Amino acid sequence: MRLIKRVIKLKMSTKGRYGLRAILDLAIRYTGEQIPLNVIAQRQDVSENYLEQVFSILKKSGLVISVKGSQGGYMLAKRPEQITIKMVLQALEGDISLVDSSNTTDLTDVQSFLNTYLWNRIDSEINMIIEATTLEDLVHEYQTMNESDSIIYYI
Repeated sequence: MRLIKRVIKLKMSTKGRYGLRAILDLAIRYTGEQIPLNVIAQRQDVSENYLEQVFSILKKSGLVISVKGSQGGYMLAKRPEQITIKMVLQALEGDISLVDSSNTTDLTDVQSFLNTYLWNRIDSEINMIIEATTLEDLVHEYQTMNESDSIIYYI
């Protein structure tokens, strides 16, 4: 008998993935000054037009501020330690959940059991992590990772 290995992939949309990358880019370079969108797009290898749509959502959610003009751009509306990953993902993706829980009227006993004892627990764990993680946490981990990658050993 041949064992087939399968992997369950929980996929986030490009809007969520690119949006988190872009806002993390702002947090990594947080100085209280705006960064032009084309600079963020180039650093993150994302279409500037696509990022305009993403930043429009982030702006409406109160996570970024835009500054118009030739020296304009975007900056965080709050300090990186005040913005959680859940705030960013919820603005871009809506509620984060493995299964659609809007239709609970026609569930079988097994579906209801799985919702209660598995899917809701997984959702709860994911939400605990993204609620507890701030942009500042990611910046710190990013900087730590880059410092360890740049260590040069001499013999």
